[in-house]
Amino acid sequence: MSSALTDLFPHPIVQAPMAGGVSVPQLAAAVSEAGGLGFLAAGYKTADGMYQEIKQLRGLTSRPFGVNLFMPQPEYAEPAAVDVYAHQLAGEAAWYETELGDPDSGRDDGYDAKLAVLLDNPVPVVSFHFGVPGRDVLDALRRAGTFTLVTATTADEARAVEQAGADAVIVQGVEAGGHQGTHRDIPENDGSGIGLLSLIAQVREAVRLPLVAAGGIMRGSQIAAVLAAGASAAQLGTAFLATPESGAHAVHKQALTNPLFTRTELTRAFSGRPARGLVNRFMREHGPYAPAAYPEIHHLTSPLRKAAAKAGDAQGMALWAGQGHRMARELPAGQLVEVLAAELAAARTALSEGGRR
Repeated sequence: MSSALTDLFPHPIVQAPMAGGVSVPQLAAAVSEAGGLGFLAAGYKTADGMYQEIKQLRGLTSRPFGVNLFMPQPEYAEPAAVDVYAHQLAGEAAWYETELGDPDSGRDDGYDAKLAVLLDNPVPVVSFHFGVPGRDVLDALRRAGTFTLVTATTADEARAVEQAGADAVIVQGVEAGGHQGTHRDIPENDGSGIGLLSLIAQVREAVRLPLVAAGGIMRGSQIAAVLAAGASAAQLGTAFLATPESGAHAVHKQALTNPLFTRTELTRAFSGRPARGLVNRFMREHGPYAPAAYPEIHHLTSPLRKAAAKAGDAQGMALWAGQGHRMARELPAGQLVEVLAAELAAARTALSEGGRR
């Protein structure tokens, strides 16, 4: 266990950074105030938008928190496939009375500008998704006093994280809701994701870095399990989606436990990259045909998703959720951290007592 990581927050509970307006300052502050590690998601925001949220969060808590960045993506080689998908979505645009988005709206998510802000105004923790930053970036953040984490979905990716000089690795199992943080998007690998406990074991033998386990975790007993498997902390996203502090749309929150949505799948339908969400009409109709083109497809479908949300139509929204979504609890975020910590303590006690019998 890395004291540099775990000394930042009393409970080994990290609130996952969920882009798209979910991980708002109020949520991150509530988690940090309760003894977990709250996170802001800088993805899909401008550098100034990120900075304003950091300022707001600092006004709500003096506890450590994190900010997550998306890595810039390589050029997509088949723009014709995006055009074909846009043609397929024409009926959706007509139904929701909106235009499709511009697929060429930007590939780097303002990465350099956001890094500049985080180096000028350091935060306690920064994590990266969709790839590994260069050693120069990680070293610069370390000199600024920032602890760095990078997502990995395989042991090989974890080795790359270690070689680049990150302080810790977020081990993301296939159970996780939202986007898989694969370093390279290879369509041939679709469906080959690794479950969290197996992945922790593989990564534990591959690198010496502390691990933060992510994927389908909804209860304190599961946190105990990943800690016993070798993780230093657990990262939970879907568990915090239903909290009142979450910025998720009300329809999204309700869908987590709605009997109409019985399962999740990984899909490219909404963004062009594999992401796990509740299976709805849009995913069923378009998922099989969506090309591997991120962020082009994300930009293309953005107006559709916004229109569906405005109409309260869950069947056209990207309802990101992990495999444990039916276990979501509508508790205030701070109370949820306390409940998870109590469940973790109880699970550890049970394991300890069982070992003495």
